[in-house]
Amino acid sequence: MGMCLPCLGGGAGDVVVTPDPETRRRHLAEAAEKRQKETAYRGVKNPEAVERKKKKQEEVEKQVMTTSASGGGGLRWQVG
Repeated sequence: MGMCLPCLGGGAGDVVVTPDPETRRRHLAEAAEKRQKETAYRGVKNPEAVERKKKKQEEVEKQVMTTSASGGGGLRWQVG
C-alpha cells in the first residue's frame, strides 16, 4: 500500500509549497498583463508600429486641442 500522509514517512519530498501571497499576486498580475497584450494585438503583424502610430495620433490631437483652445492661428470667416 502507498503512503498517503507525509507524517507516515516518505511523502515529505512530495509536498507542494505554495508561494507567499505577494509573489503569487505578482505572478498573476504579470500573466494578466501578458493576456491583455496578446488580445490587444491579436491579428496585428507589427504591434510596435501600431503603438507608435497611436502615440503620434494622440500628439496630433493634443496639438490641435491646444491651438484651438488658444483661439488663434485658424482661418476666419467674414460675412458681409
